[in-house]
Amino acid sequence: MLNQRVHRVFHAMGAPKRRMIVERLSRGSVAVSDLAAPLKLTVAAVVQHLQVLEEAGVVRTEKIGRVRTCRLEPSGLLVAEQWMAERRSLWERRLGLLDELLADNAETTKGDTHETHA
Repeated sequence: MLNQRVHRVFHAMGAPKRRMIVERLSRGSVAVSDLAAPLKLTVAAVVQHLQVLEEAGVVRTEKIGRVRTCRLEPSGLLVAEQWMAERRSLWERRLGLLDELLADNAETTKGDTHETHA
Protein backbone atom coordinates (compact mmCIF):
# COMPACT_ATOMS: atom_id res chain seq x y z
CA MET A 1 0.00 0.00 0.00
CA LEU A 2 1.31 3.43 -0.96
CA ASN A 3 0.60 5.04 2.41
CA GLN A 4 2.71 2.42 4.21
CA ARG A 5 5.58 2.99 1.79
CA VAL A 6 5.37 6.75 2.30
CA HIS A 7 5.23 6.26 6.07
CA ARG A 8 8.33 4.04 6.01
CA VAL A 9 10.31 6.57 3.96
CA PHE A 10 9.36 9.50 6.20
CA HIS A 11 10.07 7.43 9.30
CA ALA A 12 13.46 6.43 7.94
CA MET A 13 14.32 10.00 6.98
CA GLY A 14 13.10 11.38 10.30
CA ALA A 15 16.35 10.63 12.15
CA PRO A 16 19.17 13.15 11.67
CA LYS A 17 21.86 10.45 11.50
CA ARG A 18 19.95 8.62 8.77
CA ARG A 19 19.61 11.85 6.79
CA MET A 20 23.38 12.28 7.16
CA ILE A 21 23.89 8.77 5.81
CA VAL A 22 21.65 9.51 2.82
CA GLU A 23 23.49 12.78 2.24
CA ARG A 24 26.82 10.93 2.23
CA LEU A 25 25.50 8.20 -0.07
CA SER A 26 24.26 10.83 -2.51
CA ARG A 27 27.95 11.34 -3.37
CA GLY A 28 28.48 7.63 -4.10
CA SER A 29 28.68 4.14 -2.63
CA VAL A 30 30.67 3.61 0.54
CA ALA A 31 31.69 0.77 2.83
CA VAL A 32 29.57 0.57 5.97
CA SER A 33 32.67 0.75 8.16
CA ASP A 34 33.64 4.07 6.49
CA LEU A 35 30.32 5.66 7.52
CA ALA A 36 30.82 5.13 11.26
CA ALA A 37 33.71 7.50 12.07
CA PRO A 38 32.34 10.70 10.44
CA LEU A 39 28.97 10.09 12.12
CA LYS A 40 30.62 9.37 15.49
CA LEU A 41 28.74 6.06 15.64
CA THR A 42 29.76 2.46 16.07
CA VAL A 43 29.58 0.19 13.05
CA ALA A 44 26.73 -1.66 14.81
CA ALA A 45 24.74 1.59 15.14
CA VAL A 46 25.34 2.42 11.46
CA VAL A 47 24.12 -1.06 10.51
CA GLN A 48 20.91 -0.49 12.50
CA HIS A 49 20.32 2.84 10.73
CA LEU A 50 21.03 1.21 7.37
CA GLN A 51 18.49 -1.54 8.11
CA VAL A 52 15.78 1.07 8.62
CA LEU A 53 16.79 2.87 5.43
CA GLU A 54 16.95 -0.39 3.50
CA GLU A 55 13.52 -1.52 4.73
CA ALA A 56 12.16 1.81 3.49
CA GLY A 57 13.79 1.22 0.10
CA VAL A 58 16.06 4.27 0.41
CA VAL A 59 19.41 2.42 0.37
CA ARG A 60 20.74 -0.93 -0.79
CA THR A 61 23.57 -2.85 0.76
CA GLU A 62 25.60 -5.72 -0.63
CA LYS A 63 28.47 -7.74 0.67
CA ILE A 64 31.42 -8.10 -1.65
CA GLY A 65 34.00 -10.36 -0.08
CA ARG A 66 34.42 -9.17 3.49
CA VAL A 67 33.20 -5.63 2.84
CA ARG A 68 29.56 -4.56 3.08
CA THR A 69 28.94 -1.64 0.75
CA CYS A 70 25.88 0.57 0.66
CA ARG A 71 24.48 2.86 -1.98
CA LEU A 72 21.57 5.21 -2.35
CA GLU A 73 18.46 3.85 -4.04
CA PRO A 74 17.02 7.04 -5.60
CA SER A 75 13.73 5.39 -6.54
CA GLY A 76 13.15 4.84 -2.80
CA LEU A 77 12.73 8.56 -2.27
CA LEU A 78 10.47 8.86 -5.30
CA VAL A 79 7.48 7.65 -3.25
CA ALA A 80 7.89 10.54 -0.82
CA GLU A 81 8.53 12.99 -3.64
CA GLN A 82 5.30 11.97 -5.39
CA TRP A 83 3.34 12.21 -2.12
CA MET A 84 4.67 15.73 -1.52
CA ALA A 85 3.99 16.76 -5.13
CA GLU A 86 0.35 15.67 -4.78
CA ARG A 87 -0.03 17.70 -1.58
CA ARG A 88 1.72 20.70 -3.15
CA SER A 89 -0.59 20.55 -6.17
CA LEU A 90 -3.65 20.39 -3.93
CA TRP A 91 -2.55 23.41 -1.89
CA GLU A 92 -1.52 25.38 -4.97
CA ARG A 93 -5.04 24.90 -6.38
CA ARG A 94 -6.62 25.92 -3.07
CA LEU A 95 -4.41 28.98 -2.72
CA GLY A 96 -5.10 29.90 -6.34
CA LEU A 97 -8.85 29.81 -5.65
CA LEU A 98 -8.35 31.89 -2.51
CA ASP A 99 -6.31 34.39 -4.51
CA GLU A 100 -9.12 34.69 -7.06
CA LEU A 101 -11.71 35.08 -4.32
CA LEU A 102 -9.71 37.82 -2.61
CA ALA A 103 -9.14 39.62 -5.91
CA ASP A 104 -12.88 39.46 -6.71
CA ASN A 105 -13.69 40.70 -3.21
CA ALA A 106 -11.23 43.59 -3.56
CA GLU A 107 -12.86 44.62 -6.85
CA THR A 108 -16.32 44.41 -5.31
CA THR A 109 -15.43 46.46 -2.24
CA LYS A 110 -13.42 48.97 -4.27
CA GLY A 111 -16.61 50.61 -5.47
CA ASP A 112 -18.36 50.27 -2.10
CA THR A 113 -16.21 52.67 -0.06
CA HIS A 114 -18.24 54.63 2.44
CA GLU A 115 -17.10 57.59 4.42
CA THR A 116 -17.96 57.47 8.08
CA HIS A 117 -18.68 60.63 10.02
CA ALA A 118 -17.91 60.91 13.68
